[in-house]
Amino acid sequence: MSDEARQTLPSPRQQDTHAVIASPRRGEIWDVNWSPGRGAEQQGVRPALIIQNDRGNASPTYPLTIVASMSRTERELPLHVRIAPNEDNGLVDFTDVKCEQVMSIEKSRLLRRRGAINTEELSRVDLALKLSLNLLS
Repeated sequence: MSDEARQTLPSPRQQDTHAVIASPRRGEIWDVNWSPGRGAEQQGVRPALIIQNDRGNASPTYPLTIVASMSRTERELPLHVRIAPNEDNGLVDFTDVKCEQVMSIEKSRLLRRRGAINTEELSRVDLALKLSLNLLS
């Protein structure tokens, strides 16, 4: 991450502890503050797809959500779902949902809602998640 990008991210001491926590919905794309990451984990501000159910996301007492990371690097893998940019999803480039990179994160890491994918794309993500987690019968 560049020094300039590091300076724009709030430190834990700078964050408002009374800030409103985001209430994402399944299938939405959000910019996530992945830093600090460790080793090969994502770092910096990058998009992620919300994959947790809406009931868990709406709970004011549950501070976490489940996301799949996203990348513009195209790799033809059965665990990646290619999403074309459009007004509804807020992407500016073709982007892969990386269904092998699923994480629980604090909702406080969610910075900005970009948009949402459509039901056909979400169905493709669901299939790739099942494949990744060996849930296909």
